[in-house]
Amino acid sequence: MADQPQAQEFDVLVLGGGSAGYAAALRSVQHGLSVGLVEKSKLGGTCLHTGCIPTKAYLHAAELADEARESEKYGVKTSFEGIDMAKVREYKDGIVAGKHKGLTGLLKMRKVTVVEGEGRLVSPTEVEVAGTRYSAQHIVLATGSTSKTMGLPLSDRIITSTEALELDRVPQSAIVLGGGVIGSEFASAWTSYGTDVTIIEGLPSLVPNEDPAIIKQLERSFKKRGISFNTGTFFTDVTETADGVKVTLEDGKTFEAEICLVAVGRGPVTEGLGFEEQGITLDRGFVITDERLHTGVGNIYAIGDIVPGLQLAHRGYQQGIFVAEEIAGNSPMVVEDINIPKVTFSEPEIMSVGYTQPKAEEEFGADQIEVTEYNLAGNGKSSILGTAGLIKMVGVKGGPIVGVHGIGSRIGEQIGEAQLIVNWEAYPEDVATLVHAHPTQNEAMGEAAMALFGHPLHG
Repeated sequence: MADQPQAQEFDVLVLGGGSAGYAAALRSVQHGLSVGLVEKSKLGGTCLHTGCIPTKAYLHAAELADEARESEKYGVKTSFEGIDMAKVREYKDGIVAGKHKGLTGLLKMRKVTVVEGEGRLVSPTEVEVAGTRYSAQHIVLATGSTSKTMGLPLSDRIITSTEALELDRVPQSAIVLGGGVIGSEFASAWTSYGTDVTIIEGLPSLVPNEDPAIIKQLERSFKKRGISFNTGTFFTDVTETADGVKVTLEDGKTFEAEICLVAVGRGPVTEGLGFEEQGITLDRGFVITDERLHTGVGNIYAIGDIVPGLQLAHRGYQQGIFVAEEIAGNSPMVVEDINIPKVTFSEPEIMSVGYTQPKAEEEFGADQIEVTEYNLAGNGKSSILGTAGLIKMVGVKGGPIVGVHGIGSRIGEQIGEAQLIVNWEAYPEDVATLVHAHPTQNEAMGEAAMALFGHPLHG
């Protein structure tokens, strides 16, 4: 076209400024490459604005509420007078705004060219934004994900996690559709706020991707906290009533509450962005790549939530860095999804990395697997915190530890050592001989390793 504005050229052009996209941009400029970053909304994406950061702010407020209620048993006299959602939102918004400002400043300082607007792939080397074409030798697709709604019409009573973060009140009762990470975290926070919560999970258990020992402990803990849940039957319908919502299950059972949170997972944002027209393979909206995240078209890569697998911010960071290193010719190491650390920030928290016991038995053979469970009742710091829970290690006989799982208050902080153990393929004796500081919950990691080695100290 004659009136087409002159295209701006980059070494790397990233479509999407969330965790994966901005990580790819930042690492690429560190290699001396010129980088354009296209973002239609706010830099930081879902994680910063409607995901990880704001939900964890709400969960911290929930933790404070629980501590206020229970403080007298520790000899501290406080009173719990309720939740001021306006103040909780203000606190959450302040955290998000500060992080957003910091990220924006960092990208500017690193000289990443940020292009505001919705981008569309128009050739193997070009992205169009508001009529202007931008070209690059390498294009990285990082357009992220959005909450699935299962076709349900959203309203002020039927909401997703995005709307839940903007509520101006504490709901008296709530039905949570989905007992995975998002559903469990919101159920936990709302219960702490004083909401009567029921979780509906179609699969046989809550957090179905976790190890059976962890699932059992979470369900026991949730029951103790008064969180109701119905597992093993999918819902068929959600309707609004005169004063709330009604959820009907496949077996005819019904549940009613003030609001319904749809937390059945997240779908990829790829529709209408020109991917298929350029020959990129999509499966149910996800971009299919090889193990090195290449799409098979030109020099186009895909990263983050649009690539099948775990939808986690830190997986996005890792894939963004990986692709930047790949483009720079550094042949980075592939990190399998199985070895990416995971944390569910409910109360109690869950952390896991590597194989669950059933997956390990399937992969290596049941007779080749040995496991140990260390009960947090034997851990001094856990007793001080008043938490129940466990650390479970899964090892190959005569070989490395291939899975570490834990549940308990604040146990997510132990994921650092857990992921090093699994990713560095440590043997039980390697970890057992390390010194773990006393009194910390981290000692439970050492105790579990000693037990797996066959020489438990306190077990």
